[in-house]
Amino acid sequence: MKTEIIISGFGGQGVLSMGKILAYSGLMEGKEVTWMPAYGPEQRGGTANVTVIVSDERISSPILSRYDIAIVLNQPSLDKFEPKVKPGGILIYDSYGILNPPTRTDIDVYSINAMDKAAEMKNAKIFNMIVLGGLLHVCPVVTSDGLEKALHKTLPERHHSLIPLNMEALRVGGEIMEKRG
Repeated sequence: MKTEIIISGFGGQGVLSMGKILAYSGLMEGKEVTWMPAYGPEQRGGTANVTVIVSDERISSPILSRYDIAIVLNQPSLDKFEPKVKPGGILIYDSYGILNPPTRTDIDVYSINAMDKAAEMKNAKIFNMIVLGGLLHVCPVVTSDGLEKALHKTLPERHHSLIPLNMEALRVGGEIMEKRG
């Protein structure tokens, strides 16, 4: 099975990290993966996105124009990537800062209030892990075991004490996903 994902939001929201952790999780599980970030010089505060492909078979190209799943964390990203989700695909959005919610009816749309939940948990840095937990709840492209191994691989050793908090954020993200429409 091959899953083609775009994750997009403002620089500083952990978009690229989310993609990197997802890609490493696939590697830890013996899958084929690609991770292709895109951002301008305005990385913090400007729009950043990352394309991740996780597959059981070889990946022919990391360049995509349509996606199985779009995770959008701001209005410009929603405007740009909602039309690029394949019919029958999935769109996940954080409602914080979204003025015009998704309108498509040929895809499954999920809302996750990750920004509010991260504030409630008193740690803004786990926002992206809450969103990732929501993704894995609706489409388990990787396992939580693979993800935990990926955190050990991607986080500097001095931050390994934060892995239990990140795993808790994943669990919480799955619990707060809401299907729309």
